[in-house]
Amino acid sequence: MSSDVVIRVEGIGKRYRLGQREPYRALRDVIAGAVSAPARRLRKSGAARREIWALDEVSFELGRGDVLGLIGSNGAGKSTLLKILSRITDPTKGRVVLRGRVGSLLEVGTGFHPELSGRENIMLNGTILGMRRSEIVARFDEIVEFSGVERFLETPVKRYSSGMQVRLAFAVAAHLEPEILLVDEVLAVGDAEFQQKCLGKMKDVTRDGRTIVFVSHNLASVRALCPRALVLDGGRLVFDGSTEDAVHHYLGHLSGGASPAVVTGEDLRRHVAKERLYSDQPFFECTRISVLDEEGIPASAFSSDDQVTIEVEYTVLRPVPALRVLVTLTDEQRGTLLRTETLDDPASDGPMRLEPGTYRSVVRLPRNLFGEAEVDLNVSLIAEVNQVVDYAALVPIEIRFTGHAGNMRGGAVLRPQLEWRTDLVAERASMTSAQS
Repeated sequence: MSSDVVIRVEGIGKRYRLGQREPYRALRDVIAGAVSAPARRLRKSGAARREIWALDEVSFELGRGDVLGLIGSNGAGKSTLLKILSRITDPTKGRVVLRGRVGSLLEVGTGFHPELSGRENIMLNGTILGMRRSEIVARFDEIVEFSGVERFLETPVKRYSSGMQVRLAFAVAAHLEPEILLVDEVLAVGDAEFQQKCLGKMKDVTRDGRTIVFVSHNLASVRALCPRALVLDGGRLVFDGSTEDAVHHYLGHLSGGASPAVVTGEDLRRHVAKERLYSDQPFFECTRISVLDEEGIPASAFSSDDQVTIEVEYTVLRPVPALRVLVTLTDEQRGTLLRTETLDDPASDGPMRLEPGTYRSVVRLPRNLFGEAEVDLNVSLIAEVNQVVDYAALVPIEIRFTGHAGNMRGGAVLRPQLEWRTDLVAERASMTSAQS
């Protein structure tokens, strides 16, 4: 095992028997089981039908300081894999080699004793992680400040809300410096501000050389944190690679490649409204255009307080001296309602010069921009004086107005939440005396 590899998973599998619990076994049960083993073997074929493999033949390696995302539908085996890595359960087959202390956040209150106070549970968790008391005390104030539960530090944890438990559990796991940190969907319990705080902390943790395995259905969080991701499906590892590719593999599997919010292949060709090539060979080829919600899931119906993401993927076949990508939203009469392009980016210093490779241009339409709207997505790729491709009516997007601060008046395509200011110019009494 290389000195830089801290997690090695070799062909692990986990089998469960449906409808059965593993009973407590005394010595007499072990002896009786040995006597009845031949009879059990005769019934093996019937028992096999009541078994399920939650994981099967999963293998991967993770190095020091790496951040790995786990993606998959419910029941894909993600939580089972984390439980095996945490040594909560043993694999039925295969083996796992871990190098370093492991901190786990697998469910709300993991590792907490409900009758102990927050202060006592911090000390208990640090001890479980193998830390000396002096190390825990040195980081105690940081943990409390990060968690935001200082007022309730002497209160038994059983009286904490689920969000407070998550805050304290994450603060402990992140600050007591385990070499390996395992985080399940538990962060979804916290509010949006705390989730962002946790993601920022996990980024800081990786800079210290610690390793993270992160499970979440929030694909935007996985994208923000993890450069590499695994996709699990039915207990099997079906993809291992960059997070962007893993997300698209997962989304393509969910939609069967036929989501109305994702346009590829021949469908994309059918939406070409204009195409010009001022050369013998094309400079680029557009491969995929997607409309996604805040979690990175393909969607075409939104509320006005949702963020809408539009992704354009393309392959540059030979050097392009100047490329622009445009997104236009039109109404049913083809009137232009909104247009934005890569040149609008404040960081842009002009059209993009691109070398051969695969690229993805992304624009996010902010919350509270629209009111009631039914618009069509149009996309253009323009390589000046070389090649132009316009795609029309790619995805019909529906947006419903949710109101601003109790104001439900919609009735407009654009309904941005703008800053207003009202100042007193003059008091009425002063105006009356001045007139008289």
